[in-house]
Amino acid sequence: MQTSFKNILSILIYTFVISLISVAYYIYAYLFHPIPEERETFLTEIGEGFGNAGLALLAFIYFRTFLKLLLGQGKLAQRLLPDYTSPIDSSSLNRLMVWMNRTHVYFGIAAVAVILLHIAMMGFSRYSHILFFPAVLALVIWQGIFGLFLTLHYTPTELKKFSYLVHAQFITGIAIGIFAFFGHILID
Repeated sequence: MQTSFKNILSILIYTFVISLISVAYYIYAYLFHPIPEERETFLTEIGEGFGNAGLALLAFIYFRTFLKLLLGQGKLAQRLLPDYTSPIDSSSLNRLMVWMNRTHVYFGIAAVAVILLHIAMMGFSRYSHILFFPAVLALVIWQGIFGLFLTLHYTPTELKKFSYLVHAQFITGIAIGIFAFFGHILID
């Protein structure tokens, strides 16, 4: 159980450090960068809708990860909680997990597409000087590209292994969430 606690503690420390760096950058950007006024146009209104849809899709994707951890399934759960056995034995949750595993790829593709549409419609160039936004864009593209390599049937084995390692990480999801949160607070 000690190993599990260390793994969870390292994720919490990572989250705290990224949050601390983000708060420091938020203060810097708030004080020294001009924040453009929000423009209400037809495209930005649609873009906000895409942003909400992207958030819902990401919530679905990361709920799947949380459910896997809760049920003690998958390599991530084994890495984080190697000695964990789930107290939950629910056939309903297991059926939900099977369905989520089958549809994860499609929800992931939709999430990347919807988030990119949100970024484009909100006017990325207006906010690109605020580092939160290029970072989120790069991380979303990163997740999309390496997730794509996992779905291709003729991907070389080495690339597939590398793609799994860099795609299936809490680090990217945590960074996307924190950077997007502080970036949106900054421009609102």
